[in-house]
Amino acid sequence: MAMWLFFAGVVVASLVVDLIAHRGGRGQGRKSALLWSALWIAVALLFAGWVWVQLGGRAAGEFVSAYLMEKSLSVDNLFVFMIVFDRLRIPEAEQHRVLFWGILGALVARAAFIAGGTALLAGWHDVVYLLGVFLIYTAFRTVRARTPQPGESRVMRFLRQHLRVTTRLHAHRFFARERGQWVGTPLLLALLTIEASDVLFAVDSVPAVFAISEEPFIVYSSNVFAILGLRALYLVIADLLRDLRYLHYGLAAILALAGTKMLLSRHVHVPHYVSLIAICIILAAAIIPSLIVGRHREGSA
Repeated sequence: MAMWLFFAGVVVASLVVDLIAHRGGRGQGRKSALLWSALWIAVALLFAGWVWVQLGGRAAGEFVSAYLMEKSLSVDNLFVFMIVFDRLRIPEAEQHRVLFWGILGALVARAAFIAGGTALLAGWHDVVYLLGVFLIYTAFRTVRARTPQPGESRVMRFLRQHLRVTTRLHAHRFFARERGQWVGTPLLLALLTIEASDVLFAVDSVPAVFAISEEPFIVYSSNVFAILGLRALYLVIADLLRDLRYLHYGLAAILALAGTKMLLSRHVHVPHYVSLIAICIILAAAIIPSLIVGRHREGSA
C-alpha cells in the first residue's frame, strides 16, 4: 500500500506542476515541449531507480522495459492527436488543455483495463496464450495498415451524429450556449475522440505490457509514466510523424515480440534486459531509415 501511495503522490504532484506551468497557454513552444519531454523521461527513470531500491533490479528492469514498450505503442495515439487537431482546427494554445484532460481519462481507463487483466490472469493463467495469439494477429494487422491520413474517423463521425456540437470555437471552453441551448465545442469533440481512441489502443498495448510483467504495480506505473509524457512528445515530434513511414513495421514487430513471448512463457524465460534491447533495436531499425528517406525526399524536392 505504501508503494501505491508514493506512486500516486508522484503522479498527482507531476500533474499539478504541469498544469500550473502551462496555465494560460504558457510554455507552448517547441523548445519548452522538448524540455518537458526530457523532464517526463527523467521522472520515469528516477521512479525506476526508486523501484530498484524497493523491489530489486529485476522489477526495475521490468518497469523500464514495460515503459519503453508502452511509450513505443503510444505513438499511435500521437497520430490520432495530429489528425483530430488538424481536422477540428484546434489552435496550439488549446491543445494542451485537451490533452491534459485526455491524459486524466486515459489513466482511469488504463487502471480498469489492467485491473481486469490482472484478475483474468489470476483466475485463468492460460489466457496468456490467447493474448499472445491476439497480439500476433494485431501485429499482422498493423503491418497491413498505412499511416492514417487526415479526415474524420468513425469515432468522430459517431460523436457528431449523437451529440449536439458546434463547429465554432469558444475560447478554451468545452461547452457553450448557442441560440439558447448548450452545445459541445470542437474542444469537447477532440477530447472525446482522443479518449475513445485511447480505449481502442489500450486493447493492444496493455496485453503487450503483460508480456513483460504480470505485477499490477509495474504494469500500471509504467503505463502511467508513458502516458504522462505523451503531450510533450507530441509537440516535439508532430512535424515528423508523417515522415515516419516505416514506424508501423516497428510497432508490429514489438507486438509480435510480446505475443511470441507470451506463447513461449511456459517453456522459455526471456530476461527483461533482452526484451529491452530488442525493443530499442526494433525502434532504431524503424525510425532511422524513415528519417533518412524523409531527408532524401526533401533534398530532391
